[in-house]
Amino acid sequence: MKLFVVLAFLAAFTACSRRAPLEVYGDIPQFDLVAQNGQPFHSQELAGKIWVADFIYTTCPGPCPRMTSQMREVQDAVAQVPDVRLVSFSIDPANDTAPVLEAYAKVHGASPSMWYFLTGPMPTLQMLDRDAFKLGDIDGTLQHSTRFVLVDRQGRIRGYYDTAEASSIPKVISDIRALVSDRT
Repeated sequence: MKLFVVLAFLAAFTACSRRAPLEVYGDIPQFDLVAQNGQPFHSQELAGKIWVADFIYTTCPGPCPRMTSQMREVQDAVAQVPDVRLVSFSIDPANDTAPVLEAYAKVHGASPSMWYFLTGPMPTLQMLDRDAFKLGDIDGTLQHSTRFVLVDRQGRIRGYYDTAEASSIPKVISDIRALVSDRT
């Protein structure tokens, strides 16, 4: 009888400790942009990777420095986890050229093998911001979402994280680790 009680407890504990799978919010289409090193960047570089995206601009006086610092926290927390990438899309391509993005990345300690800063044609950036990530419009006002977006190995959106909330960064790190464990 005691063995049955112990086994029942272990089964209940195991069931309670499992995480519910992350929802799927949509798919990210293929895209072509330019990376901070000046080289063409095709989204195929992210195939089979787990990645976190945000939209920023380098001269932002508001939330972008905080967001970049938070992205650096994510980078540092998952640096040893294979196949995780970070992607910061510029919403100000007229000013955020590849050399400007490269300098910004260096100032913020971005690992060039892990964290991409991308720029390119406004229509591509708008399509990604509005239609793919569903974050809003890039309309020239430089207003933008302050959310991070988690994308899985299949290019599916698996989470949105409000960077103004203190719990968001630990949550995105935890969800990255959950996706790493879930090889599906």
